[in-house]
Amino acid sequence: MDTPIADFARACAESGSLRLHMPGHKGRALLGPEPLDITEIPGADVLYRAEGIIRKSEENAAALFGSARTVYSAEGSSLCIRAMVYLAIRYAAMTGRRPLIAAGRNAHKTFVTSAALLDAEILWLFSENEADGPVRCDISPEELERVLIGERPAAVYLTSPDYLGNCAALEPLAALCRAHGALLLVDNAHGAYLRFLSPSRHPMDLGADICCDSGHKTLPVLTGGAYLHLSSRCPETLREMAETAMGLFAGTSPSYLILQSLDLANRTLAEGYRERLAEMIRRLDTLKRQLHEDGWQTSGDEPLKLTILPRSRGYTGSELASLLAERGIRCEFFDPDHLVCMFTPENEADACDRLYRALRGIERRPPLTGGPPTAGRPRRVLSPRQALLSPFETLPVGECLGRVLASPGVSCPPAVPILVCGERIDSAAVSMMEYYGQRTCDVVIE
Repeated sequence: MDTPIADFARACAESGSLRLHMPGHKGRALLGPEPLDITEIPGADVLYRAEGIIRKSEENAAALFGSARTVYSAEGSSLCIRAMVYLAIRYAAMTGRRPLIAAGRNAHKTFVTSAALLDAEILWLFSENEADGPVRCDISPEELERVLIGERPAAVYLTSPDYLGNCAALEPLAALCRAHGALLLVDNAHGAYLRFLSPSRHPMDLGADICCDSGHKTLPVLTGGAYLHLSSRCPETLREMAETAMGLFAGTSPSYLILQSLDLANRTLAEGYRERLAEMIRRLDTLKRQLHEDGWQTSGDEPLKLTILPRSRGYTGSELASLLAERGIRCEFFDPDHLVCMFTPENEADACDRLYRALRGIERRPPLTGGPPTAGRPRRVLSPRQALLSPFETLPVGECLGRVLASPGVSCPPAVPILVCGERIDSAAVSMMEYYGQRTCDVVIE
């Protein structure tokens, strides 16, 4: 597996040439990698108009991931999500449909803001289990088929895996989308590695037309490195628009450090990665079994993610995260009901053992009762675009009852809005915002 981007950057660093181009550090090391940090000089190719070393590297990635076209992002999966929404709108125009996207309610806030900016219509798909929190959204084939027949969306947008490690059963949903002429778009930000399982559980192999992967979340890639994958099932016209779609939202000074990490990851993935991944999963499976034997409860079916349900041991997620931090272990995410740990083959060989020893040393307390309130199905008053572009004011959550949400003011992780901009804030939404620690809301001035 060749690495054309990394080879070019290394040759530039070693050439001793006078740098009369950006970036301004001129290769002088402050953090360390500056000698390899270049810009789009001759020979470096142009991201989103790639014909040289970037295009070759992207073709290497496409071969690894089994896609007809793969385009790099140096700005994370958020950029890819915007591109997917744009491509869905173009597909709607090509097929004579409304620019309507049926989307799982646990979509990342970037999907909401992208739809608002592009004036796409959203039809929300809600989880069949009303007890699910905002992060999880299970869609049945029966519910999806009802929507596909009744509303005829141009595309269906699903998040799998979600932040808590739950994977959707994509194959039957993909078959329904194909049967009804709708694109299946998948936010696979947390699942780039799923391609390298045996058998693959990657959306490209389960029927998705377009999906995004955050390489930096689970692969040895610098933060910001991501992929937009388009399958051979996707219309060729859309595959040809992929770079245009990305370039519409991307900055014009991509990080060549991030591009090099994507490029070098191709070699890592091609040479022994599957075996190292399988070994890490075996270790994590052993850890999960040990925790279950000790009375810890877990959830989710994503192989590299451990989601602990700490209330059964008398702790909230934040309390358990603090106790682990005192023991030198930093976790990915926590909320009142969950604590999420993410593993990869790059973790030390004793990572699972260290976590197990730390958890065994935490005193068991009486279980905590209660749990998250049910959000219900809020009423839309304005479109996301109308709400996002309206005058707004910021108020404490307790003073927002009856007002219309102006923007999805949630942080990442998990970046899943409790309420979507344009919806009326009811008592259930207020309760859920307070439960998850949201203190203020931007509300439309009516």
